[in-house]
Amino acid sequence: MGTSENKQLLQAIFAATARGDSRALVESMGEDFRWTIAGTGRWSRTYDKQAVLTELFPALRARIEGRIKMIPQRFIADGDHVVVEARGDNVTKAGELYNNSYCFVFRVAAGKLAEVTEYMDTELVTAALGAPSG
Repeated sequence: MGTSENKQLLQAIFAATARGDSRALVESMGEDFRWTIAGTGRWSRTYDKQAVLTELFPALRARIEGRIKMIPQRFIADGDHVVVEARGDNVTKAGELYNNSYCFVFRVAAGKLAEVTEYMDTELVTAALGAPSG
């Protein structure tokens, strides 16, 4: 897949996440997919695909009311890499707004997501959602 196809893949995934539908994201993850949350906050680390599905996503769902939503703002693509600027549109189960700003750097390989590095306000995620382990 080329730059255009990789960008279209991410645009389709984020169109779904804007509706609170994460299926396209999960179905697009390659077998060796890795998700790195940059920084030194409590959520910052690298998750393999299994940990994304059994640790990261459940920790978010346990703290966010309803479906998790991310609204894409901009897509920049170059070869295997697609950068997505996005904003959250969420409310915590405690009733507080949680609308973090994100920059995701995805690498696509053979039509599947190989890895993503997520940049966000790590102080905000911890203040709004607490530590990932509880």
